[in-house]
Amino acid sequence: MIDIKLLREKPDMVREAMKKLGAEDAPVDDAIRLDQRRRQILTELEALKAERNKGSKQIGQLMRAGQRDEAEAIKARMSELGGQIDALQAELNQVEKELEWAMLNIPNIPLPEVPVGKDDSENVVTRVEGEMRQFDFTPKPHWEIGEALDIIDFERGVKISGSRFYILKGLGSKLQRALINWMLDVHIEQHGYTEVYPPFMVRSHALVGTGNLPKFADNLYKDHEEDLWLIPTAEVPVTNMYRDEILDGAQLPIKHVAYTPCFRREKFSAGKDTRGIKRGHQFDKVEMVKFVTPETGRAELDSLIENAADIARLLGLPFRVVQMCTGDLSFVAAIKFDIELWAPGVEEWLEVSSCSMFTDFQARRANIRYRPEPGAKPRYVYTLNGSGLALPRLVIAILENYQQEDGSVVVPEVLRPYLGVDVIK
Repeated sequence: MIDIKLLREKPDMVREAMKKLGAEDAPVDDAIRLDQRRRQILTELEALKAERNKGSKQIGQLMRAGQRDEAEAIKARMSELGGQIDALQAELNQVEKELEWAMLNIPNIPLPEVPVGKDDSENVVTRVEGEMRQFDFTPKPHWEIGEALDIIDFERGVKISGSRFYILKGLGSKLQRALINWMLDVHIEQHGYTEVYPPFMVRSHALVGTGNLPKFADNLYKDHEEDLWLIPTAEVPVTNMYRDEILDGAQLPIKHVAYTPCFRREKFSAGKDTRGIKRGHQFDKVEMVKFVTPETGRAELDSLIENAADIARLLGLPFRVVQMCTGDLSFVAAIKFDIELWAPGVEEWLEVSSCSMFTDFQARRANIRYRPEPGAKPRYVYTLNGSGLALPRLVIAILENYQQEDGSVVVPEVLRPYLGVDVIK
C-alpha cells in the first residue's frame, strides 16, 4: 500500500496520480477522512485516559485523608470516563478496520517517468530486437501445427475440464518441460538467481501482501473449506517468504527464481483468445522475484528486463520491449515493461513477461523490511518481479517461428540437449 504520509502531506498529488491511472474511484478521500478521524480519536482517548489516571491517584489520596464524599464523586466521574473510553475504543476499532480496507484498495503511485495514457493503445515500444523470419510459405497458427504433429489435444482437454483447457502430449509435453528446466538453469547459472520451489496454495494474507486481494478476488480460485487459494503466479508465495521479517541489508539484493503452475479465472478476458493455447485458466511460468534497496531499484529493474530478454535472445526469437502507460499499469506496479514475442502464425505480439518494480508498495502490505547497517532503523525493501518466461505463449512463439513447410518444427539449438531431438515431426 502507499505510505499514508502521502495522503496527509500531498493529497492533491495522490488524487492526480489516481486520475492518471484512470482510478478516480479509488477511496482516497475516504482514507483521508478516516485517517483524520482515527488521529482525532487517539487524541481524545489519550486525554480521557490521562484524566482517568489522575483521578485514580486522587481517589487514593482522598480516601487516606478521610474525604469519602469527594472520593465517591471522583469515582462516579471515573465510571463515566470508562464508558466514554470504551465507546471511543469501539469506534477506533471500526475506523481502523475501514481505513485499512480503503488503503488496500488504493493503487500504487506511478513513477514520474511512466508515460501518461488512457489504455494499452498508448503504451510505448522502447525497442525491437531480432529479425522476423521471412517465410516462402504461409505460416500456420500453432493450433494447426500442434494438432497436425499430435502434440496438442484440444478436444480431450475440453472434455476433461471445459473451455480454455487443453492437453500437451508427446514432444509437446517434453518441449514445455525442456523449456522450464532450461530457463531455470539460465537464470540460476548465468543470472545469479537462487531457485525455490514454493507451495502452489497460499493463505489470504499472502495475496493481500502482493496486492491480489482484496481487489482481484473474483479472478482467483479458492478452497471453500479452508483459507487456501491457488496461486495466480509464483510471485505470491515467493514474495511472502520474507513476510514480517527484517532482512540484513548486506543480504540484498535477494534474487529468487521459481517454476510453478498458475491458476486464473480469466474473467477479465471473457470472449478473448478462445482458440489455441494463448489464454487458459491453468498455465506454467518461470518467475523471477527480487528484494532490493530503494537506491538500487531502478537499476535492478533494468537487469530484470535483460534477464527476461536473454531467454528470447538465446532462443533466437524476435521480441520487443513495451513500456506500460499509466492507464495500463497493474494495481501494484510503479513502473512496468512487457516483453512480447512475435508469433507469425497468429500475426501478433504475445506478452511473455511483465517486468515490474513495486517500490515499497508490496513491502508495506507484507511488512518486509531490511536494516541498512547494524543498529540502523529498519526500512521497507523494494520488490520487483518478472516472468522469465511464461508458458504457453513461449511454446506458441517457438512452434510458429520455427515451423517448416512440411509441418515439422525445428528445435532451437539451446533446447536440443534438453529435448533430445533436433526436429519435432
